[in-house]
Amino acid sequence: MRKQVGIFVAAVLYYSGLVGLARWLMQQRGSHLIILNYHRASTGDLYRHLLYLRRHYRVLHLEEALEELFQPDRDKQKRQDRRTPLVVTFDDGYYDMYTHAFVLARKLQVPISIFLIPGYIENKKRFWWKEGRYLAQHTQVEQITIAERTYQLRDPAERVLLAQSIDHSLRHARSVIEREESLSRFRQVLGVPDERAEEQEKDRSIGWEEAREMQQSGRVSFGAHTMHHPVLAYMSDADEVRYEIGECRQKLEQNLSRPVYVFAYPIGKTEHIDETAIQAVRDAGYRWAVTTLRGINTPDSDPYQLRRVASEVSRHWLVMAAETSGIWYLFSPVWKAILDKEKVSNLIKGFL
Repeated sequence: MRKQVGIFVAAVLYYSGLVGLARWLMQQRGSHLIILNYHRASTGDLYRHLLYLRRHYRVLHLEEALEELFQPDRDKQKRQDRRTPLVVTFDDGYYDMYTHAFVLARKLQVPISIFLIPGYIENKKRFWWKEGRYLAQHTQVEQITIAERTYQLRDPAERVLLAQSIDHSLRHARSVIEREESLSRFRQVLGVPDERAEEQEKDRSIGWEEAREMQQSGRVSFGAHTMHHPVLAYMSDADEVRYEIGECRQKLEQNLSRPVYVFAYPIGKTEHIDETAIQAVRDAGYRWAVTTLRGINTPDSDPYQLRRVASEVSRHWLVMAAETSGIWYLFSPVWKAILDKEKVSNLIKGFL
């Protein structure tokens, strides 16, 4: 129901011309940079997303767009395209970056930027934030007690709660070693059998060979996302924070043979970033860093706390268009307030 309401409202905003008006107003208000934040490429309709973005925005690689934002007079006379600049970023480097995003980037000649996690490139394991759900789904036990809470695992709802508990524990680990040890214990007590490599395929990272091929195409650029994706603000050792940030840059530059200047904070909300992490990013030689805080950037933005607009390929392209223009967030309180109205359900049925 919520998804249908969202599509309906987005369609009204788009076909009424309000989305186009919002795009035009942004162009009139000076220099802006929109950075979209995706994760997966194969779970929706990325093709239509990129088609729309290519038509209505000036899509750039991230470093190119940031240089332009913070050096507004550079090559200004050469730019004939007055559309608002936009960057398409993907966090984590899932394998479908190679099988889907890369294919579309070449086909549509649209640049994309991907933040990589070298530790997962090299160990070829499933990303840790996917483990809770996997372990809860594949456990061989019927009951387990974790943190003084007993889960009855014949009940699917209890498995969901167990997955959330595992994720919470891994997310709040004070070090990468602590996280991996916890994960090993969860796997053992839940009796989850070893899995075949192909079972991890959809939830693993691209490899170095794929990354180099993508980079050589000229359509894909890469940034850093720590060595092992810990939540930096929760870590107890400042030296490990510096290692995760600095070693990531060195590993990427070593394997891709080019400088890396942009960093993405894992998870990336205010509570996941502290001054230790921000200073470590500066000290490691990065010029810019992106968060997952929502917003559009201007030349006055903090280069080490840049904002992005969350988007996922599972969303209808009309919703993505409204979100990217900024108008979606002006109207979202309205459509959320009417979600429970029965008359809206009938209206949507007639529209769809």
